[in-house]
Amino acid sequence: MHLKKIVIATVCAMSLTALTGCNAAEDNKSTATKTPAQTTAGSGKVMAVVNGTPIPQAEFDMVKQDRAAQGQPVNDQTAAALRDSLINAEILAQQAEKSGLNNDPNFKLRLQLAKTQMLAQTYIANYIKAHPISESAMKAEYDRVKAMMGTKEYKVRHILVDNEAEAKNIIAQLNKKASFAELAKKDSKDSSAANGGELGWVAPGNLVKEFADEMTQLKKGEYTKTPIHTKFGWHIIQVEDIRDLKFPPYDQVKDQLRTDMEQQMVKKLVTELRANAKVQ
Repeated sequence: MHLKKIVIATVCAMSLTALTGCNAAEDNKSTATKTPAQTTAGSGKVMAVVNGTPIPQAEFDMVKQDRAAQGQPVNDQTAAALRDSLINAEILAQQAEKSGLNNDPNFKLRLQLAKTQMLAQTYIANYIKAHPISESAMKAEYDRVKAMMGTKEYKVRHILVDNEAEAKNIIAQLNKKASFAELAKKDSKDSSAANGGELGWVAPGNLVKEFADEMTQLKKGEYTKTPIHTKFGWHIIQVEDIRDLKFPPYDQVKDQLRTDMEQQMVKKLVTELRANAKVQ
């Protein structure tokens, strides 16, 4: 496999952050042995020729397409910059090969790692392309999430402690008119403690079930009179306000929904492949 092809693909996978790191060497022979005529005959048009080594137009087009796919502008100015980057990369690659860096063990290890990662990325991309998320599936998922989120959202504070006894002691203090926010700052082990236990506006569907179930039973201004146990510990919850939940329309979130569903599909794929793989 040509080393240059591997590195060009790495450039695409890394969102063009390392264009000048592209290398034009090959695994077993130098690209300097190629001529422009050979490249033209074998792989089409040539973008540029650097010290007798051609840079195929196809590589330039691939980088441009990758940039466009990421939503980055492709115009005359950026195209010229990309062209210069590929030329600079070729010049540096030739110098690296002259210095023998293509035989460096570290380089070969990184090259193998890049090849493995690119093959994995390409397999995932092809899998997603072969298993597109249908419009009906996205709408069904949208409806499921919308139902799960509920119709209200709650402005909440909470205090999280390690055991039930601590939680009951805090509730006893609240019953004596102690400040919920001050107790949260003093006793809560949650990251929200610095803000007096404030979680802001939250929807039930974004919370663990035990917490959500109790929260939705509280009225504005109320707090839990018994501790709530979740996998995180013991909670005391206070609802400061309640309002109608404004769920975004389908067309506004469909692209993000497709991305999330693709990620879940890939996660399931990897889990299944891992289960069937022999890992020693």
